[in-house]
Amino acid sequence: MSASPPSTVYLLDVDNTLLDNDRVVDDLHAFLKREFGGACRDQFAAILEERRATLGYVDYLGTLQEWRRQQPMDMRLMSVSHFLLRYSFASKLYPQALEVVSHLGRSGRTVILSDGDVVFQPYKVARAGLASAVDQRVLIYVHKEAMLDDVARRHPADHYVLIDDKPRIAAAVKQRWGDRVTTILPRQGHYANAADAASHRPAADIVVERIGDMLDLELGRSTGC
Repeated sequence: MSASPPSTVYLLDVDNTLLDNDRVVDDLHAFLKREFGGACRDQFAAILEERRATLGYVDYLGTLQEWRRQQPMDMRLMSVSHFLLRYSFASKLYPQALEVVSHLGRSGRTVILSDGDVVFQPYKVARAGLASAVDQRVLIYVHKEAMLDDVARRHPADHYVLIDDKPRIAAAVKQRWGDRVTTILPRQGHYANAADAASHRPAADIVVERIGDMLDLELGRSTGC
């Protein structure tokens, strides 16, 4: 009698993996320039990038709070909050992103695994339709690569497949889990295409040019699942 196949959990990142967050940021910058002018747009962008460098993710909430601290009497800042809360994140999903989630769900359990703040990131995941696509299995940490024990406790599996656009994250998870995980890097967004992307070791097990290419992978053979 052949052994039953091992259980597999697919850990799916959000920003620049399933959702084109670079385009979201571009739209936000365009809104800021139109409503506040280029100087204010640049000030906001500088705070956003400083917090991204510190935290490792785009922190809209923290950026707005810091901007308000610097501009305590500017009530126009509320319009930025309204822009983000009304933004159509679903329209910025990469082509075939939801099909990929559904496709993976037929051979294992799909889980959103993201970095982000505790307020806006869950809202964005839900607003984009991703929370419902994985039956509300959403994990959001400050630094997810440091929380793998908690991930495994919540979603035990014989094998994990991490799909993430950040070479640094893929390398860190591979270093920790070794053969327990297959790492897949969609070459999308500024992290995957940064000048130092190839410096992170170990490199991803599989590289795809776009998330939709996941539909063409023979997962049982390619990932060891």
